[in-house]
Order: sequence, then structure tokens, then C-alpha cells
Amino acid sequence: MEGQVTKSQESSSGLDTAVAATGKTESRSQSLADRLFLTLRSEIVEGRIAAGSKISEPELARRFDASRGSLREALMRLESLSLIERKVNVGARVVELTERGLLEIYDVREALEGMACRLAAENRTEEDLVELRHMLHRHEQQEELQKGTAYFQPEGDFDFHFRIVQASNNDLLIDTLCNKLYFRVRMYRYQLGMASPRAHRAFREHSHIIEAIEAGDGELAEILMRRHIRASRSNIEKKLSRTD
Repeated sequence: MEGQVTKSQESSSGLDTAVAATGKTESRSQSLADRLFLTLRSEIVEGRIAAGSKISEPELARRFDASRGSLREALMRLESLSLIERKVNVGARVVELTERGLLEIYDVREALEGMACRLAAENRTEEDLVELRHMLHRHEQQEELQKGTAYFQPEGDFDFHFRIVQASNNDLLIDTLCNKLYFRVRMYRYQLGMASPRAHRAFREHSHIIEAIEAGDGELAEILMRRHIRASRSNIEKKLSRTD
């Protein structure tokens, strides 16, 4: 996940250094908004700011020694990622994690990531294929995966699903799945745990999907991705039913 920004890094002396480097107050403000956004995003995804908890702007402004303007910009960006929501007479809160919300995301992912797989097979480049194979090789080295206990995927380009969508070369799909939904999905993944009895099977499914993309078989790639996400949904439904 993103590296964490400590309170000392948000201090006024650190900001003064940023201003000296750029010579612009506007750059200083934007830099702080960026750092606030990245830090809060990580804390929400990882559950260090609890799901459903109220967002207190004065408290956060004191914690990071930040201006209300920079903080509000960061919160607006978090809202655009569906990590926080605003309600009339209630204010801003971190989104709740619900079974219904999770299963709705799986429905959307099955349809859109299936489409992304088909497009990736049709639009693949040699560079895409090399990167996908490199990513899969890196995953295979994970100790947890070799033991069959978990299958952790780092954020961004080394996340299988993220990389497949990028390879689709469809801007609308990329914006929807890699921006608007991506960190909401990771929030569920992170807080429900990466441990899974499907670790080995999920890795094999990823391998078969990449083989279909390499072969340029968009129809097969889409079918395999849909089956893969459906199997993942079935696994998480079983996991949730055991915790009821």
C-alpha cells in the first residue's frame, strides 16, 4: 500500500522546505492536499480510520497541521473514490462495509472486468504481455501463495485485475475500475483479509486468463475472467456466512 506520511512530515517546517523548492505558495498547498489524500486513503483502506466513522475536519486539520482548504480538497478526492460520503445534517463519514455493497461490487466487476479482458486480448501489445508475465512471476514467488494460505497483490501495476484493465486500452473502463471503484474494492479485500483457501486455484485462473490474452482469444479471456470473479464471490459469500 501507499507509504504513510507521519505527522512530523506534515509539519510547517516541511512545508516551508517545499515552498523554498518551488517558490510558489500554490504548489505548497497542492502538495499538502496530495499528501493528505494519500495518507487518508491508506488509513481508510486499511481500516485505521474505521468504516462508518465520522470525519471531523477540525480534528484532522489539527492532526496534520493543515489548512481547511487543503483538507477539504483531499476529502473531495476521497469522496470521488467512494471512500467517504456526505449526508445532509450528518456530515462526512467513511463508507460502511456491507455484504450487499460487496456483492454489488462483484456484480459490476464480473461484467466490466470480463469486458476488459476481451479488449485486452484484442488490443494487447508485446509490452503488455511481457509485463503481465513478469507480474505473474512476481506473484508466484510469494511465500504465502506457495504455502497456499493467501494471495496478496500489491497496489497498482502489480495487481492482476488493475493491470488487465489497463491493458484494455479503454479509458472509460480504466477510469471506472482503476479510479472510481479500485480503492473501495481494496478496502473490502484488506479488511476482510487476504487469506483464502482459493490461493493456488486463483493463481492458476490468473495464468489461464493471461494465456487466453496472449493467444488473442477475447471470447475465452472474458469467459475465464467472469468465472474467476464468480468463484471469488462464491468464496467470500461462504466466508461471510460462517461469520454470521
